[in-house]
Amino acid sequence: MADRMQLYMLDTNTASYIIKGKPVVAREHLLKVPMETVCISSITQAELLRGVARKPEAKRLPIAVKEFLIRVEIMPWDSDAAETYARLRTSCESEGVPLGTMDMLIAAHSVAVGAVLVTNDQSFYKVKHHLSLEDWTKPDGH
Repeated sequence: MADRMQLYMLDTNTASYIIKGKPVVAREHLLKVPMETVCISSITQAELLRGVARKPEAKRLPIAVKEFLIRVEIMPWDSDAAETYARLRTSCESEGVPLGTMDMLIAAHSVAVGAVLVTNDQSFYKVKHHLSLEDWTKPDGH
């Protein structure tokens, strides 16, 4: 049986960096992995679309986001993600580790699908013992 390829779930910040092309190192990391191993949570999709809706004057942004969303797999929020969310949120709360609701949903989704969460958001690093993390804004990815 062949080994399953590592799955990478981009958080909203990382997806935004790739869409905007800055920092360049984020796109360079993206080019180093097979595209079929890259995904986002449907929660990230919602946040990206909200960003577009909040900036109606940004004429190129809707096109850039649409192009990105066509090329990346969007993982649907499902009951496995919901169950993981309940466990992760309860664990973090009992440990006194705060994480915003949207971030917690994305973190739980990455755990549920067995993905490395790609982020430079320091709030995720507060719960890193629960998550597998990479930072594609750094040259070494960590």
